[in-house]
Parts: sequence; C-alpha cells; structure tokens
Amino acid sequence: MYALFVLIIVSLVVAIGFLIAFMWAVRSNQYEDDYTPSVRILFDDQKKENTSDN
Repeated sequence: MYALFVLIIVSLVVAIGFLIAFMWAVRSNQYEDDYTPSVRILFDDQKKENTSDN
C-alpha cells in the first residue's frame, strides 16, 4: 500500500512539472508562429554561392 502512495505522489510531481514547463513555453511565445512550419517544406533552401577564388 505504501508503494501505491509513493507512485501517486511521484506521478503528481511529474505531471505538475510538465504543466509548469508547458505554461512557461506558452508564456514565452514558443507557440506563436503556427503557419511557417506547415509551409516551410514548400520553399527551396537558398544555396550559398562560393565567391572565394582558390
């Protein structure tokens, strides 16, 4: 029975930790741009031209 209480407490601590991390990410605008990632694959990468003479 003691192990059950320990597991419940540990799972609550982990869940609260994930909730705090999610709230921190939302408040620091980590999820602000939701359009660019969906269309990023449609654009070609700009290739750098080598301008140095060897």
